[in-house]
Amino acid sequence: MNNRISFDKETSWDMESGNEKTNFRFNIITILVYIIGIVLIVQLFNLQVVNGENYREQSNTRLSRVSSIQAARGSILDRSGNELAGVKTQNNIEIYKTNISNEQLNNAILNLMNLLEQHKVAVTDTFPIKTNPFEFTIDGDKLIKWKKSYKIDEDATAEQAFYKFKDKYEILSENVDDIRKIITIRYKITTTGYSATKSITIATDVNEEIVAQISERNSDFPGISIATQATRTYLAGNLAAHVIGYTGKIKEEDYEKQKDIYDIDDIVGKTGIEYVFEEFLRGKDGEKQVEMSVDGTITGEYVSENAIAGSDIVLTIDSNLQQVTQTALENCINKIKTGGFSQTYDAQGGSAVVMNVNTGEVLATASYPTYEPQWFVGGISQENWAYLNTDQRHPQLNKAIQSAYAPGSIFKMVTGIAGLESGVITTKETIRDTGIYKKYGEEWKCWYYTSYHRGHGYLNVTQALQHSCNYFFYETADRMGIDTLSKYALHFGLGKKTGIELTSEKAGTVASKEAKKKSSLADKTWYPGDTIISSIGQGFNNFTPMQIAKYISSIANGGTVVEPTIIKSILRSDGTEANKEKIRNYTNEKLGIETSDDGIEISPESIAVAKEGMRMAASEAGGTAYNVFKKFNIEVAGKTGSAEAGKDKNNKDIVNAWFVCFAPYDKPEVAVVVMIENGGHGNYAAEVSRDILTQYFGMNESTEVNESTQAIPLVEQVR
Repeated sequence: MNNRISFDKETSWDMESGNEKTNFRFNIITILVYIIGIVLIVQLFNLQVVNGENYREQSNTRLSRVSSIQAARGSILDRSGNELAGVKTQNNIEIYKTNISNEQLNNAILNLMNLLEQHKVAVTDTFPIKTNPFEFTIDGDKLIKWKKSYKIDEDATAEQAFYKFKDKYEILSENVDDIRKIITIRYKITTTGYSATKSITIATDVNEEIVAQISERNSDFPGISIATQATRTYLAGNLAAHVIGYTGKIKEEDYEKQKDIYDIDDIVGKTGIEYVFEEFLRGKDGEKQVEMSVDGTITGEYVSENAIAGSDIVLTIDSNLQQVTQTALENCINKIKTGGFSQTYDAQGGSAVVMNVNTGEVLATASYPTYEPQWFVGGISQENWAYLNTDQRHPQLNKAIQSAYAPGSIFKMVTGIAGLESGVITTKETIRDTGIYKKYGEEWKCWYYTSYHRGHGYLNVTQALQHSCNYFFYETADRMGIDTLSKYALHFGLGKKTGIELTSEKAGTVASKEAKKKSSLADKTWYPGDTIISSIGQGFNNFTPMQIAKYISSIANGGTVVEPTIIKSILRSDGTEANKEKIRNYTNEKLGIETSDDGIEISPESIAVAKEGMRMAASEAGGTAYNVFKKFNIEVAGKTGSAEAGKDKNNKDIVNAWFVCFAPYDKPEVAVVVMIENGGHGNYAAEVSRDILTQYFGMNESTEVNESTQAIPLVEQVR
């Protein structure tokens, strides 16, 4: 018991001791708080009372704004890294709102306009009054509405309206030219609006001397600053223009949907690769803080967030091959128009595609006529805009993917393969071409009969391809029916989008009962005659050159259906490479491409027959393209095609010319497809392919090409 009492006393003493320690700590903290408070009060007194006037003066004469640092747009490169679309740095003059008088603002504007005039720099002028003499540049209802919006009497003359604006902007000068210069910018400010954080661009791409003048005489240009901008440039002219596309100012409706990403004045991709890969090319803008005095003089700036440049898009295109393809296509079209071959046709345009048969990579693709993407940088001229929109040959149209045409005889490999695979013909069977195919109370002629008044006689499928015998394929298609024929056409990618990474690709159509039902014809019934003409690539068959390139490549490589692509890789600004599968998924989603497997497998024997028939057509005497390739150093497999396409304005037949080929025959590497609108004969288009293959294989032109094809034997005529 005593022990317990003793323990309680000790505990009581410890508790008292602990309380004393706690009180001591509390007192120390209280003293520290008082000291800190006194220091803050003294400092506040110093700021507000002792130095208050000085600090207030500094505060009132300094402004700070956040300015965007534009990210450099990624480049578009060819497969070897040559720049097709790049960026150049340009200096733009901007003006911000500052706390200065009208007189100071007007003087700054006049100083700037005189400097720009001295260096012959153009400024956008929207003020609708000219001087010397005074006159309005608008009239009618537009002028009435304009006067009303600025509270100008309806009967006021141009001179009276001019001086109304002089008074409005408090311009002191009496020199008409100087007044007009000031009004030019003040009016732009009125119509556009600006603030301390939102500028107005006065002039773009000014030279370094102007930049130096504004920097050195900063006090003469309050509120005016230089902004560095990375601008798109297309150094290769019209090279691959339809692939690359062009850029332009974002549409208002697109801006409203993406305000969190874009500014109203941003430049975005409009067509081609520029549009499809906008998300990769655009980069991410940075920010900088700009400090300036109240009169607009910049006192300092620093970067708060660095800009991140856009990714570079590497194409599968080979620049040298692309140039040869474009030149050869244009030269051939002009040669046809001027009678350089045995007959003259009013060739309107055309396209060509060069494809790696094993990978589907597009090495070159041309569409004629063409344009230059650089035309759109900074605003297209009225002359160029008129050309693009009024020329009946449609120069802006990428005819390789946006135009579909009847293929004519280049479709016959499909008919031959479908016949062999379905068992309605064999490799050894011969069919006698009498010149006129008669059945169902109708008749259809072979082109050979039209030209030479007789048939080809007995031919097997390989020989039928060599000589492009219509009769043989009429009979083959009639035996199998349209459903089988269309099934194999679809298998090779005909009549549906290829998925190439470009905008506005056309699907085309495969001849079928469904196609006729969807047509504008009153009679939707499918007749045997529809199947017969479909066998030679007429009727409802309409395909793009890119689809044909996919089809020919798939035959050349032994039957594997390729997926065309024009993207080699995407290189991020940090040096890493984007995942190819993700790129394909991205483009498929953006372009609405759906992929599926039809489960069809073509036997090697059927593919071999088609390849051999094409070889004989280009490399053996009697073939429809033999005269073009008979002296070529490399064995080529090819096929001509001539397809009816209606009547022209003079009621003459329009005959589109096709030539397709691959080479070398024994180990195929590359396929070439050429289509010329109203080119007359596929044999003529073959010259384009010859020039392309000459470049591709690096051959000396003088050793492998034949003499001029003025006299052309065995030219396939339209049925």
